[in-house]
Amino acid sequence: MATSETGIRCMWMRGGTSKGGYFLASDLPADRDAFLLRVMGSPDPRQIDGMGGAHPLTSKVAVVKKSEREGVDVDYLFLQVFVDQPIVTDAQNCGNILAGIGPFAIERGLVPVKGEKTEVSIFMENTGQIAIATIETPGGRVTYKGEARIDGVPGTSAPVPIVFADTAGSSCGALLPTGNAVDVIEGVACTLIDNGMPCVVMRADVLGIKGDESPKELEANQELRARLEAIRLKAGPMMNLGDVTKKSVPKMTMVSAPTAGGAISTRTFIPHTCHDAIGVLGAVSVATACLLPEGPASELAVIPDGDEKLLSIEHPTGEMSVIATMKDGEVFRAAVLRTARKLFDGVVFGD
Repeated sequence: MATSETGIRCMWMRGGTSKGGYFLASDLPADRDAFLLRVMGSPDPRQIDGMGGAHPLTSKVAVVKKSEREGVDVDYLFLQVFVDQPIVTDAQNCGNILAGIGPFAIERGLVPVKGEKTEVSIFMENTGQIAIATIETPGGRVTYKGEARIDGVPGTSAPVPIVFADTAGSSCGALLPTGNAVDVIEGVACTLIDNGMPCVVMRADVLGIKGDESPKELEANQELRARLEAIRLKAGPMMNLGDVTKKSVPKMTMVSAPTAGGAISTRTFIPHTCHDAIGVLGAVSVATACLLPEGPASELAVIPDGDEKLLSIEHPTGEMSVIATMKDGEVFRAAVLRTARKLFDGVVFGD
């Protein structure tokens, strides 16, 4: 049996705009978290002694196993490995790493190829929800080559469309855990929302920024960061997340009017680093906030007509499109387009 000393089988993949290690649950050692910290090289701001890329977006892990749930192919547990702290947490989901779960499951033999395209139903253990990803499998094998393009990733790849359903309240117990579309925290009007990812949505101008600043510029703004953290720490218990001091949720999203023809413009801290883009499920939550009749996002958002709404969520490196299907005035299904690419398949060492 493989050990952390002899090497554990691992596939490194880019999923959406994130990157990390994909493991079969059965391959991981009993001291899983200690092993993963060693694999990533945490805690160290450079992660020089591990595989991590010195950023939360490149210090992620997927743990996958064949599902025993009826109608579900695989179970997926997402783990965020902190860069500069010895923390491995399952407090959130990750819709970007999710994009690689279908290809990984097929390549590991957990899901048989079903034709030119193979649907993979995925139970997201972090939130108890199901996503269905469609994987390109021409000739009976996964292909990563294609013409789909997503902002934040150079070049093109095979498309990985993902449909989410029933994600409201996945971590917080309700879409609006306080029951309000608007709560005032530290003098700032906020929407506390969870449609797959707990988020605090606020107007950028109220926080003293324009909303078009670069992530680097925002990270250098110590006054802004301190104010965001004060709001986050108060929002955590209000969102049924408890003490979030050492948690990676909720995400803090500042919104402004769109500038590139989208629905809304965003800048997001995750929670202490400003995201170069926006997370998949974070985009779903923000898109849903835009559709609330009240709140900071709806004040600024440009919303199309119809029951199926294509909402382009602008972020520092482009946009992410969310297709929200409405029913009785509420979002009941959301879909996004992602891509993934296999980077290596082999063994990784934790000793």
